[in-house]
Amino acid sequence: MFDRLPTFGFTRPPAVLLAVIASTFFVGFGGGVVFPILPNLGAVLGISAFMVGLILSANRFVRLVANAPAGALIDRIGTRRPFVYGLFIEGVATLGYVVALFVPPPEAWFLLARVLWGIGSAAVFATAYTIAADVSTGDSRGTNMGIVRGGITMGFPAGLVLGGVVSALYSNAAAFVLAAAFALFASVVAYVLVPETHVENGEGASVKPWDIDTSVPAVTVGLVNFGLMFAYIGALFATLVLFLGEHDLSLFGLAPQGTSGVFMAGTVVSAAAFMLVGGRVSDTRKSRTPVLLFFLVVSFVGFLLLARAGSVIELSFACVFIGAGQGGTSGPLMALLADLTPDERMGRASGTNNVFGDIGGGLGPMVSLPLVEAVGFEPIYAFCALVPLAAGGVLLVGVRRVTGTFRPGRADTNATVAD
Repeated sequence: MFDRLPTFGFTRPPAVLLAVIASTFFVGFGGGVVFPILPNLGAVLGISAFMVGLILSANRFVRLVANAPAGALIDRIGTRRPFVYGLFIEGVATLGYVVALFVPPPEAWFLLARVLWGIGSAAVFATAYTIAADVSTGDSRGTNMGIVRGGITMGFPAGLVLGGVVSALYSNAAAFVLAAAFALFASVVAYVLVPETHVENGEGASVKPWDIDTSVPAVTVGLVNFGLMFAYIGALFATLVLFLGEHDLSLFGLAPQGTSGVFMAGTVVSAAAFMLVGGRVSDTRKSRTPVLLFFLVVSFVGFLLLARAGSVIELSFACVFIGAGQGGTSGPLMALLADLTPDERMGRASGTNNVFGDIGGGLGPMVSLPLVEAVGFEPIYAFCALVPLAAGGVLLVGVRRVTGTFRPGRADTNATVAD
């Protein structure tokens, strides 16, 4: 069914990746729908700012103990079953948002839904990246990783718009029900279209939360991911609706919920576009490191613009830069991890990377929401601008430690793995 899709100058990815993209796109609605709604809904339901931050971060804290077992499980039983079951769990979790609106106490139901979402998404993220690594070569890895990451990400802005606009025009319940329907449909798409790619005859085995990849490549890439997720998801997304209300900024006459959904969606669309660009460019260069450093600097500029934003135009530019920086690093970063990781450990390496990302994304709302109330938005966003620069330093140190050079070629990294 994917054979007739246009390529727009790019080599068409394998059909299995297109199926993964379709599945993760639909399920992503459930991840984004809650962000524009819950920060404002919390006051109505009597949920404190701290509890709202905890709810928004709960899925990431759950993934701290679920990512590593998910990665280890993939290396043992394959990708198909964890991917399909993970998507189904995320669909059920999205239904929990609906329950929270009508069954007290709402904070308990929201928290339970986010916990389930964390379990499901741990399996989905690790399998998606592992599938991309399984069907890629060194010359296509960056592109395919960018495509998969873009597919995972693009459902999120659709959920942001759905949450902001549908809740404003109809109701919060309507937004949650629609997101749940799409999320459950995603598991059906995966069941029908996604085959096994990782192992032929997987055997069941026990897995542990601490079964992570502690190699230098996995830890290095993980630390970079930690910084980016802390600033991008943990700080920006958790505070943007409040920033809009504080500065009385609006698009199309929408309230802060609707406006934040549109802005966050624009940020993620920018990220998704540059995921493909960054991955493709890294596949055409001898080394992926310069591409990664360039987009980390772009992220730095974006947060500086955000710290000084006082109008819709300025905020728009900031969001585009932040999205481009975030997205442009994603494909090359995961491709670099795959370059430096043996195939049989890629599941664990993907899980480890997600552990670090979820620590950053989980800590972000917990730290940023209370601090915004205490010191304001500008100092928090200015601090976030420094995070990508620090991540670039970590990247250079880690790559030098593994390969002996700051700019390893893809052949050099593959040789390092083989050794």
